[in-house]
Amino acid sequence: MSFFNSFAEKHPAAAKWIREGGLFIIFSYVVTFLKYLLLTFLPGFYEGLVGQVEWTWPGIQTKMFGVPFTLAIVGNSLADGGLAFTLANYTSIFLGECINFPLQRNVTFRSKGPVVPQLLCHFAGTIAVMLIMNLFTCIWNPVTAAFGIPDAVRNIVTTVATGGVAMVIIFAIDKTIFAEGFGKKK
Repeated sequence: MSFFNSFAEKHPAAAKWIREGGLFIIFSYVVTFLKYLLLTFLPGFYEGLVGQVEWTWPGIQTKMFGVPFTLAIVGNSLADGGLAFTLANYTSIFLGECINFPLQRNVTFRSKGPVVPQLLCHFAGTIAVMLIMNLFTCIWNPVTAAFGIPDAVRNIVTTVATGGVAMVIIFAIDKTIFAEGFGKKK
């Protein structure tokens, strides 16, 4: 600890970035793991409620490398879990962010700023990332499955890729909205 304290005295801005970045990553991975656990049982639960229903938007049938798939920004084709998986995914994201937002705001960034504008900006960023990641997975999953990549490998790559991209984008948003002076008139 003495090394970090010495480093922090000499380089306070860098030490702050390292502290915030480290805590952000730790909390993000814990929340991602919780989301993963939810996704192990929620699709089956929702399928029992809504059945096997395809739900996509815009739902454009297309091909890549000769592999057909349904292009969707929102929702999933039936082959990718349909409405049941979509509801499970959105539920896990919502519950995860109910944990993540206060941890990042209060512990990582120690923000005392206006919570409502911060929450709205974080929510908007989360929705944008979710839509982009849904578009990625609606292409990635069927194309990689057609080339014989095992589910376990595809799921790990999907989690790391989407989680990594999401962390970078959400970190940039959080670093902005939790900064001192955010929401104050200049």
